[in-house]
This record gives sequence, structure tokens and C-alpha cells, in this order.
Amino acid sequence: MASQQVNEVEEMINGLRNHPGFKSYLILNNDGVVIKWGQEGSPMPYEKAVQQSHHVLDLYKKSKACLGDLFGPEEGRQIECVRLRTDEYELIVAQEGNYTLVVAQVEEAKTAAAAAALKAAEVDDDAD
Repeated sequence: MASQQVNEVEEMINGLRNHPGFKSYLILNNDGVVIKWGQEGSPMPYEKAVQQSHHVLDLYKKSKACLGDLFGPEEGRQIECVRLRTDEYELIVAQEGNYTLVVAQVEEAKTAAAAAALKAAEVDDDAD
């Protein structure tokens, strides 16, 4: 059964990598121990993955506490995900059971512009 779960995780990661704009991912347990990580382009050093996991879990816990203060501490209410967007990147954090998935992606508009530029470059190459 454990080998099946690994295949499911690998399948999910491959699906994320095929998503336009994918930049990096972290899978960690809720104690902050990084289980699996990866980044497009150059490999992410383990130390950077650990640093990101620390900040992300801290942010997630604070978000959960703030929402409890804002909307009341009802038992059934849980955060499904936290999504942050900057000018360049988007960070999505989802927690399920004892594990947390963190995905960073390039903003969709920048991805679309890069794809259009690549396509234009291919057309120019074909014209030459």
C-alpha cells in the first residue's frame, strides 16, 4: 500500500509540474520536516526548503488563529488553503491531515506573456 501512495504523490507532483507557471513545491509534515521538495530550473537546496517550510507553517498557524478571532472559534471551521499573490509569484499552502503542500507559481499573466514571446521567437526562426 505504501508503494501505491508514493505513486499517487508522484502523479500529483507531475500534474503540478505540467501546470503553466509552476515554479516549486514542498511537501512537509506539520512539525516542519521537509519530506519532498523540488524546483523548476536549478535545484532548490535543502536549507532553503527548510527555511521556507518554517515560514510557511508559521504563516499558516497565524492565519488560522486570526480567522478564529475574526469569525469565532467554531469546531468544524478549518482553513482549506492559504493563497498569497505578489506582483510576480503566487504561493498556495494546503494542509491535509499531518501533511502540508506548498506550491509556488509564476503569475499567470507573466506565464502567458512568456509563452507568447516564445511563440513569436519560434515564428521569427521559421521565417529566417
